[in-house]
Amino acid sequence: MGQGLSCGANQENGVFSAVKVGDIETVESLLKREPNLLYHKTVYERHSALHIAAANGQIEILDMLLEKSVNPDVLNRHKQTPLTLAAMHGKISCVERLIEAGANILMFDSLHGRTCLHYAAYYGHFDCLQAILSSAQSSPVAFSWGYARFVNIRDARGATPLHLAARKRRSDCVDILLDNGALVCASTGGYGFPGSTPLHLAARGGSLDCIRKLLAWGADRLQRDASGRIPYVVALKYKHGACAALLNPSSAEPLVWPAPLKFISELNGEAKSLLEQALMEANREREKNILKQICYSLPSPSPSYSESGLDDTISEVSDSEVCCICFEQVCTIEVQDCGHQMCAKCTLALCCHNKPNPTTASVTPRCAPFVGAPLFDWG
Repeated sequence: MGQGLSCGANQENGVFSAVKVGDIETVESLLKREPNLLYHKTVYERHSALHIAAANGQIEILDMLLEKSVNPDVLNRHKQTPLTLAAMHGKISCVERLIEAGANILMFDSLHGRTCLHYAAYYGHFDCLQAILSSAQSSPVAFSWGYARFVNIRDARGATPLHLAARKRRSDCVDILLDNGALVCASTGGYGFPGSTPLHLAARGGSLDCIRKLLAWGADRLQRDASGRIPYVVALKYKHGACAALLNPSSAEPLVWPAPLKFISELNGEAKSLLEQALMEANREREKNILKQICYSLPSPSPSYSESGLDDTISEVSDSEVCCICFEQVCTIEVQDCGHQMCAKCTLALCCHNKPNPTTASVTPRCAPFVGAPLFDWG
């Protein structure tokens, strides 16, 4: 009996290994000997043979398994379908074949509450994203959910595919999502930082290309997240100087697509391409002027600043140059010992808050809000 179990386990491992490397002859041989292997799963991740084929791009084996009437929406341990894994790993041929076999594009996993559309955007698989969006236009999803709602579908933390693409610097994915009706000013729940828009997340990731596209589609530079920060402040915090220059509210306003935004999608391909080029070119000219004047819109550069070192200077805006309490004021005072920097307004508020009675006061000086270091050395 023990030998029988061992033999069965070996066959199971054998079929999974053969699927992974694309050995279709071995897979067919093992399935012919033991047809039930078709429905077995790996011990921990609970991957089926179809999951493994999809994740590794083994289209011939995937096709053979689907012809044997394997459920295209079989779930693994995280409730992910083979389509989810194919989109995650960028296996476009498997994505297309699974969709053709009727795989459900509206399946949420239990890991992050994401769909195949989220993962294609997150990992920057433009072709997979395009295939899923094309499918959604003619699938039952378009009728039951509505296509616009699907494009703006949220994961467990309130992030849409556009949020994920912007955060991970996937400019091509940002482009196609915007072109298909993604909401440019949607706020997240808890992803990134509560209340973040795609522009906040692009600022955090430091992607100029994503910021350009979002601004061209009408992203609001003055929209605040849950802590009251505008994208400009986020770019400064994460030391993305060039991004901060474009996001600075005092910089020139970018040119945007005609309103309503869907108009751009209704143009024929040639007209759309010409309009995109014209607007982007005009915005790049504005960018050049903004970046030339960057020393006026960002914190003062070091004395060694020179015209030839412009690119280096604008990419090295220090996080410590912004007040670590309000994240807004640039003119700051450094706290001794801990090195935190706070603007005069926040420093004054801390020093004057609950001023003690001189007759009963402790001589212990007030501390920075993050550490035990005194605000000032009263010497």
